[in-house]
Amino acid sequence: MRQAKPGHQGLRRSAFFALLAVALVACTPLIRHFGYAPSDGELAEIVVGVDGRDRVEELIGFPAAEGMIEGDAWYYLSARQKTVAYRAPQTTDRQLVAISFSPDGTVRNIERFTLADGRVITLSRRVTDDQTKGVSFLRQLLGNLGRIDAGQILGDG
Repeated sequence: MRQAKPGHQGLRRSAFFALLAVALVACTPLIRHFGYAPSDGELAEIVVGVDGRDRVEELIGFPAAEGMIEGDAWYYLSARQKTVAYRAPQTTDRQLVAISFSPDGTVRNIERFTLADGRVITLSRRVTDDQTKGVSFLRQLLGNLGRIDAGQILGDG
């Protein structure tokens, strides 16, 4: 029986541990963060019915998106994705903070929405009146996505 040379046994052991280390690193999840949504502590500093757009911008910054109807709302969106090895990225957290303004420019409402069971749910809500235009607008926008007819767009109707 042929015996391995002393240098080869050490080389095999080193190669085994290197391969094991590469396998462990490849299985380590990669976490990515996108966007920005202010924390509840930051939102607590905004006084509903008193603070205006300038104060909101000073406290938490300018938003990534504004409402499409007269800019009556600001939207802050953040997401976190987890990728393991070769698998497709999985969204583990998504938050949307909507700050709506009254016609005089003061904060009317602050809402936080999150991703849970594929639905948008309200986590916290601070409202000065019963009208939540931002929510109905979002529902209308998302509800109309499946109702687009190519004939209407091309003018064949």
